Amino acid sequence: MKPYTLSACLLLMVVYLGVQALTGERGLLSGGERDALLDARETQLSRIVAERNDLEVRVRYLRSDSLSRDLLEERARAVIGFADPRDYVIAIADTAPVMVPGRTTARTS
Repeated sequence: MKPYTLSACLLLMVVYLGVQALTGERGLLSGGERDALLDARETQLSRIVAERNDLEVRVRYLRSDSLSRDLLEERARAVIGFADPRDYVIAIADTAPVMVPGRTTARTS
């Protein structure tokens, strides 16, 4: 039985490596999963690159040598709630119009 032990071990190793070559993480049968993952990552990369380009443009406009007053004012209003005293603020409530015969009024709460 001893002369066949080495051959049996080698045969088991070849079978194991063959199965791994077909069904393993990087095997021949998992190519579709890798392609799907690659497509998802490329989509994510293009979204992140577009977001980065937008942020670079905004940063460029906020630098002192090319300061955009409109962008600075917009950011100040959004971040700290700054408003010019001459601005008109119109509050819009989430109310549905109530139909009254002859006229339309807004429902108030």
